[in-house]
Amino acid sequence: MILSATNICNHILTVFTSLIYLTLYESSYKKRVPLLFDDAFLPTFRSSTLLKLKIRVQCFDDCLYLLDGRFNQLHTLCIDLVHIHQPDQIKNQGNLPNLKCFSLSCNLETNYYDELILPLLHRMSNLEQLDLYVAIFIDTTFIDGNHLKKNIINRMSRLNQFKFYIRSFMHIRNQVNFPSTEDIQRTFIDFPNNNNNIISYVDYFSEAKQSQCHIYSYPSFMPYYENITNNFPGGLFKYVRVVSLFDEHPFEHEFFLRIQESFPFMEQLSVANYKSQNYKQSYESNNDNRNLSLIEYSFLGELVILNVHDDYIEQFLFYLILKRIYKIMFFFISNMNL
Repeated sequence: MILSATNICNHILTVFTSLIYLTLYESSYKKRVPLLFDDAFLPTFRSSTLLKLKIRVQCFDDCLYLLDGRFNQLHTLCIDLVHIHQPDQIKNQGNLPNLKCFSLSCNLETNYYDELILPLLHRMSNLEQLDLYVAIFIDTTFIDGNHLKKNIINRMSRLNQFKFYIRSFMHIRNQVNFPSTEDIQRTFIDFPNNNNNIISYVDYFSEAKQSQCHIYSYPSFMPYYENITNNFPGGLFKYVRVVSLFDEHPFEHEFFLRIQESFPFMEQLSVANYKSQNYKQSYESNNDNRNLSLIEYSFLGELVILNVHDDYIEQFLFYLILKRIYKIMFFFISNMNL
């Protein structure tokens, strides 16, 4: 008999009746615990002793179910989601006075920040530590320091530690005045950063008619860093496992070296850029391409090259050392000159 993940979790809580700390995920960042909350066993999937829970699950519904009272003494919840969509039935309401530490991360963008994430955080009136790592589609205004102070910090009087990575993303329509990186950074002048630096930068993609803003506390514990452009300010991100690169300006060889230095434990990398490398011709004409340094991505296991110029295929074939690649690379090349 093969037990479902739900049955296994239920069995753990049944056998270990005084359990106070539980971690439910595999070592891989990609594996999720497939809990099914309509399972007949779930009425007993609860605990009055559990204090700390770390778990990777599928969707926002799972997060709400875990906070529906079945773990009424829970004071720490760290949850990593695949996606954040509108929940089917369960309601996002009711105060969570026992929760002191909460971490929420999700790699995929969501349209439901205002409808789901903020209401959930507002239920946590006694929260002392918050980690928030999300990507958000917005209509008109980037998420900045003023927004975080008004909608999160000022709503949590006991909050003393706030770590975050928020990438807000919007389409360019009829906007006239666009905030600059300096405008966003000024909103953090009086931000209570608890000895953390606040990094922010803005990217505008004129051809795609899109824009994005990265804001994050540093040093960072975020597991994902998406849509990195040439404006990336650098730094060391030891906890990031998933990275994606996108720009409407070319990535040169030195850029990939910066990525290797900033993300030494990166396991998945996606690249999208159809602009040819500017310096490739000068390398070839001077015959100094042999002097380009090899770049070793020591832990990279999955590489996705999507909509790229053939310069980047050469970059990965000749100048990168990939020791742990286990997944077949799929190439979807929009400007193919091979």
